[in-house]
Amino acid sequence: MSHPRDRFDLVPSEAAERAFIDARERGRLHHAWLLCGPEGIGKATFAYRAARTLLGARHDSSRGPLGAAPTDTVSQLISAQAHPDLLVLERLVEGGKTKKSISVDQARDLPEFFSKSPSQSPYRVAIVDAADDLNVNAANALLKVLEEPPERGVLFLVTHAPGRLLATIRSRCRRLIFAALERNEIARLIIRQTELDAAEADRIADMARGSPGAALALASGTSLALDALAHRWVDEGMIDAAEALSVADGFRGAGGQARFEALMDRLAAAVRDRALASGAEGRGEPWAELWGRLTDLPERAAAVNLDRADLLAAALADLKRTRDRAA
Repeated sequence: MSHPRDRFDLVPSEAAERAFIDARERGRLHHAWLLCGPEGIGKATFAYRAARTLLGARHDSSRGPLGAAPTDTVSQLISAQAHPDLLVLERLVEGGKTKKSISVDQARDLPEFFSKSPSQSPYRVAIVDAADDLNVNAANALLKVLEEPPERGVLFLVTHAPGRLLATIRSRCRRLIFAALERNEIARLIIRQTELDAAEADRIADMARGSPGAALALASGTSLALDALAHRWVDEGMIDAAEALSVADGFRGAGGQARFEALMDRLAAAVRDRALASGAEGRGEPWAELWGRLTDLPERAAAVNLDRADLLAAALADLKRTRDRAA
């Protein structure tokens, strides 16, 4: 799936884009914007769309209110992570592993960045994706920037859980709320941006639960196959040992972590669906407990570098025990 900086045709919220445009046109462009909503809903995509506009990319109305031409020099510099007037703070990747938080050293780049005048554009823009990932010291460093708003500077803070941020950060930002898309909107998005047919698009729309980011990730054939496998394991109890070993072999080498996380995500989703369906029959509690354990598994595995094949075997054994308990 493409990075938010490279998405030009996805409009996460026309209402949010028009509110931003209105504020700018009325001379009330706030220096800090808090982009709130569930993960995968398109908040970072909005931030990059707004950044292109502020940095002077050529407008393309066919791509929405904040649409910009992908061939424009500004758009290309942003996609290449080379625009001098844009700073992005996100968790660093070192040794193939993503760090748990955005460090204070990264956050300290903000004051220096905003202390300079724009070099090529009307504004300097910074994106923090996500503000939830700031550690305590980094959050305090960010607060200093908010307390002394930079001239010709705009800051976008992506947050999946605004209640976890410092109240002093929240109070200094203007909020934009991003809601989950309707199921039919997700299906139309998939049909428009992939070669999948309507039936497959509907299936993905059900899986994505209102998240365009999740929908685009699920649109790959691999994700659909993993979802079908997970539901077969959960709904039918058909777990072949040789098949499980073959799946586990795919966790090795480049891309193995991503495949492991994708399978565990679909397995947890299938268990969640089973918990909801079984709840009406009074047998949902074991499935709900299993869902909680599976949801935490990838993060725990990454934290202590556990073997992914062993984790899959343990998850499938846990699944079998849960089926027996719920029978």
